[in-house]
Amino acid sequence: MRSIRIGLSAALVALTIGCGNTADGMKEDTERNAEATARAADRTGNAVGDAADATGNAVSGAAETASVKAALIADSRVGALGINVNTDEAAKTITLVGTVTTAEQKRVAGEIATTKGTGYKIVNSLTIRP
Repeated sequence: MRSIRIGLSAALVALTIGCGNTADGMKEDTERNAEATARAADRTGNAVGDAADATGNAVSGAAETASVKAALIADSRVGALGINVNTDEAAKTITLVGTVTTAEQKRVAGEIATTKGTGYKIVNSLTIRP
């Protein structure tokens, strides 16, 4: 009976260690994927920003939208899935719309938009839903 308990205890320890390693690995994979997604979105935003219409005007603020969204995705302090980034090129305004779970996430999202949206007015219309 004692050997069964020791065997079960050893299995439980091994399982716990394995789950811990799996959780750490998943976190690292998630961070790497977020960074890769942000880089890809940034490249897409740069390509769109470099595109021009026949009059030589940049295409409708898409580069700024992509840059801000990519930075939001890359920052683990912000739940970017619930955030939409709207850019009004004519008014030079970037508006954050959607929901976050904390006031801190709303604040950080606004800071990121301000940093990435140089030359744009930032309107932080995010709502907080815990």
